[in-house]
Amino acid sequence: MSPVFAESSAPSKPVWFAPAGGALPQEAQAWAKASGFELGAGKTLLIPGADGALKGVVFGVENDDAKAKNPFLAGKLAGALPDGAYRFEGAVGDHRLAAMAFALGSYSYRRYRKPDAADVAIALPDDVDAAGLARTISAVTLGRDLVNTPANDLGPQEIEDAVRALAQAHGAAVTSVVGDDLLSQNFPLVHAVGRASTRAPRIVDLVWGDPGHPKVTLVGKGVAFDTGGLNIKPDAGMLLMKKDMGGAASMIALAAMVMGAKLPVRLRLIIGAVENSISGNAFRPGDVIPSRKGLNVEIGNTDAEGRLVLADALALGDEEAPEIMVDAATLTGAARVALGPDLPPLYTDDDAFAADLLRHAKAEHDPLWRLPLWTPYDDLLASKIADVNHISGGPFAGSITAALFLRRFVDKARSWAHLDIFAWNPSAQPGRPFGGEVQGARALAALLEERYRR
Repeated sequence: MSPVFAESSAPSKPVWFAPAGGALPQEAQAWAKASGFELGAGKTLLIPGADGALKGVVFGVENDDAKAKNPFLAGKLAGALPDGAYRFEGAVGDHRLAAMAFALGSYSYRRYRKPDAADVAIALPDDVDAAGLARTISAVTLGRDLVNTPANDLGPQEIEDAVRALAQAHGAAVTSVVGDDLLSQNFPLVHAVGRASTRAPRIVDLVWGDPGHPKVTLVGKGVAFDTGGLNIKPDAGMLLMKKDMGGAASMIALAAMVMGAKLPVRLRLIIGAVENSISGNAFRPGDVIPSRKGLNVEIGNTDAEGRLVLADALALGDEEAPEIMVDAATLTGAARVALGPDLPPLYTDDDAFAADLLRHAKAEHDPLWRLPLWTPYDDLLASKIADVNHISGGPFAGSITAALFLRRFVDKARSWAHLDIFAWNPSAQPGRPFGGEVQGARALAALLEERYRR
């Protein structure tokens, strides 16, 4: 079980969830009045007992008639509670999401400095699947840690190492294709993007589960750092590029959830791990590079490298016609302009899959929003000298045209979906501390659990 969770039988102090404007618990009324405390959503009041020791905590939540309720509001308790064990009481709503929000809000990246977090645990009620919740927290923590690690300590090799460590923990098999072997084994786009770095590019391929089970394939963009290549980014655009492997981190986290839950699927995780650097052998705007699929791709801008890496990785995954194939990538700034950092766009031609995934995204408070694979925009990717240009060359619909480019590399998968994620919290929110974030994985895990759990 996660360290932030305690057994339901363990001694604990109450955290009373009380709607804003409502009545406080009787145990808290006198102290709240003496303190001049006004109950409001997200506000916290520590209640002393007669002996001066902590008796309990009041935590304000939204009224029943509030236009919007945040199911992760309990994440604000992280950092607000003194050391000890607590239990949630009162108007908690969804106990599982409240506990998850608290646990995710308690996250801190600990590699380079000692955290000053309190030693706090929440006692889970018996109706919450403690083991399943702990698996989710562990997987999200893994993904966040990967995104938060700076590129000097997380390159393509270290991304592969993370996949291999996960495979070892769950009895999966891993193979990799590294450096110039990418050419001989037909991953020319991955090689082109990563060849300028002193750290060799690679395809990392994990396989787990019974070969007779339904095939589920996860594909992640693992660009350890993106300079923009010869179309070099300005300094402000390069500052957060350690997170350009956030798609890989989210798919690694999802793979951890699937294997941890022992779902009856044949899971495949494919990561294109590269560093987009600059040197004399860097790929150039105007180059034409073949792809694993057989399409010749004209390079419109070397700073749109992620879709090239994904193209070869998707083609590999598609070759065995999986039942479901999903990719995630920190792909376009256009997605952030359209929907902001918290709401990744979802692309798929499968209406039933989209409906199921959006339903779980809402239930898990792991938001997604469907955008169209608008076929008329395919013409924006036309090239005068090759089969396709990998960018549109215009200012409009950048996230959609990127998704349309990827769709050209998927033919056999029964259902394919693409998530264009940000993988970063630019400011702290309940359950979502500042820094690296795993997006879409919890919603996808819930969908796979529903479809394949027997």
